[in-house]
Amino acid sequence: MTLPFEHPTLPSLALAPMAGVTDRVFRDICRENGADYAVSEMVASKKQLWQSAKSSTRHADQTEQAPRIVQLLGTEPDELVEAALWQQSQGADVIDLNMGCPAKKVCDVAAGSALLGQPDRVEAIFQAMTAALDIPVTVKIRTGVDIDNINAVDIAQMAEHYGLKAVTIHGRTRADKFQGQAEYDTIKAVKQQVALPVIANGDICHPKDAQFVLKYTGSNGLMVGRGAQGYPWIFREIRHFLTHGTLLAPPTMNEFHEVMIRHLSELETLYGAALGYKIARKHLGWYSQSLPAGTALRKEFNRLENTQAQLDLINRYFDTL
Repeated sequence: MTLPFEHPTLPSLALAPMAGVTDRVFRDICRENGADYAVSEMVASKKQLWQSAKSSTRHADQTEQAPRIVQLLGTEPDELVEAALWQQSQGADVIDLNMGCPAKKVCDVAAGSALLGQPDRVEAIFQAMTAALDIPVTVKIRTGVDIDNINAVDIAQMAEHYGLKAVTIHGRTRADKFQGQAEYDTIKAVKQQVALPVIANGDICHPKDAQFVLKYTGSNGLMVGRGAQGYPWIFREIRHFLTHGTLLAPPTMNEFHEVMIRHLSELETLYGAALGYKIARKHLGWYSQSLPAGTALRKEFNRLENTQAQLDLINRYFDTL
């Protein structure tokens, strides 16, 4: 299998893993609208959590379009290897290591971006994973722990040394969380120091952002996170702009209608009637930001207590446009 981030000429466009957002439903929608690949929400490596209600919707599934990329979160090499081997047996094509999440509950257990402050442990994880797995291993990191401890180049060189196949870099430190502006100098420096594919991430919310980041960093591809929330069409718009140099027309109201109905319906299928309509609320909030009278729609939507009522409201809303 030729993986998108290994493509020799085209920049890859990827959907970033976002906990509670990039489930199977949203990944499918983004791929259909131009994303070359999508990374699953992070899955805890601890075996006792594999079958939790939250993790059960996040495992590899052979019915999903390849490449199936599962992101694992953990700190213990042996634990990560065991989880990765199990995901491989379930159909995972790639294992991505989460060393970028800045969430307090993750960093408090020394996982996610906190690992950037423990290079010896990172090295042990890289070595164990590539030795044990038959499928590619990649990693998503940040630029460093804080502004005084920028070490993305060192981590990327370590990844290359142990045979990882790509590194994705969010242009913020762990301390930055999602505040301020992403910086791309560190990503550019990493690209100049390693030969493996480098994917740039952070504040890519418009086709012109994408063009700038690609040219500035020289990266092999882009990963879009928050810019895709409520707007999966961003991938086709970026691809069109990079290819033709012109902005693609935005999605029609009919496209919004069709995608939103599908999204809400499939959330209920994935999560069940008791949870699906609750998860739908945040997605509707993001979609509504691009819609006329979106604030009023969101307020009415959030009062509804089941998926069918939500679908009826969306249908009525678009019928009046």
